Amino acid sequence: MASRLNPYISFAGNARQAIEFYQQVFGGQMNVNSYGDFGGGEGVDPNKVMHGQLETDRGFTLMVSDVPPGMDHQPGNTMSVSLSGDDAAELRGYWDKLSEGGTVTVPLEKQMWGDEFGACLDRFGVSWMVNISQS
Repeated sequence: MASRLNPYISFAGNARQAIEFYQQVFGGQMNVNSYGDFGGGEGVDPNKVMHGQLETDRGFTLMVSDVPPGMDHQPGNTMSVSLSGDDAAELRGYWDKLSEGGTVTVPLEKQMWGDEFGACLDRFGVSWMVNISQS
């Protein structure tokens, strides 16, 4: 396998719901392992996600987990997941699904550099950017 870079997003107990949502948005094959699948541990909810991975037909990979007890979950504004390309219908479809129930911070519209761009926080508080190339 070639090296690759992909987002790994931590959640405070709702990683399973988040990865199921992302599968509805992007399609693909989802694999989820709970803490209980590997014996759990003292104070660990065996139903929470130790590692989840979504692989899509388009080549996207998202990884998720629930933070275990004793570790802080501090969602921040230092990371965004960026989707870009020139398939306007596909990217608008992702945008519609990701922004539904979330907060649009920049409406998806033509920008000064000529492309369509938008930014939102999805219903899980994850920051997304969508750029539709016009060239």
